[in-house]
Amino acid sequence: MQSNLSDQKCRCDWCLGFDAYIRYHDEEWGVPVWDDKKQFEFLILESAQAGLSWSTILKKRSGYHNAFNAFDYKQVALFSETDIQRLLKDQNIIRNELKIRAAVNNASRFMEIQAAFGSFCNYIWDFVDGVPIQNEWKTIQEIPPNNVLSDKLSKDLKQRGFKFLGSTIIYAHMQATGLVNDHLMHCWRYEVVKNLDSAKKG
Repeated sequence: MQSNLSDQKCRCDWCLGFDAYIRYHDEEWGVPVWDDKKQFEFLILESAQAGLSWSTILKKRSGYHNAFNAFDYKQVALFSETDIQRLLKDQNIIRNELKIRAAVNNASRFMEIQAAFGSFCNYIWDFVDGVPIQNEWKTIQEIPPNNVLSDKLSKDLKQRGFKFLGSTIIYAHMQATGLVNDHLMHCWRYEVVKNLDSAKKG
């Protein structure tokens, strides 16, 4: 573990690159998400991350917010070929055609899950029985890139027509949206996030 020089709080090592990264770690990462729109945002961002670093995506987050209509999945699902070509020229996002087309496709699949389960949150949280998994990692090397649960969830999403959401991407999504608490045990956020595990359910 290392500490940020400004406040000396002990944090997970991966977030110490720049201020926005630290804020993301301190305020969002691992907090249980019970809002469908926020779930969709992270699905787009995590899918965009594939093969890249999260810091790269975080720096472009506002660009994604603008490009994908504030992550309004109903609007994204209606994106036309003209919209896709526009996004392919947008320097504020990752201009990967497969990822962009996957995002548009996934918006429609997202709404199909909402129709079937009442909300996307109902669907995804059912994989952990509605309760965040509290891991107890001491070093960053212990944290897996994926696990049996992310394999299962990714496979189910793929069967439902989602694209560009493999097991590693889905595990990162589970970390970001609080299905698992992967803060290191010595991180100041570990106990804070752990105590949110009963916070529910929008």
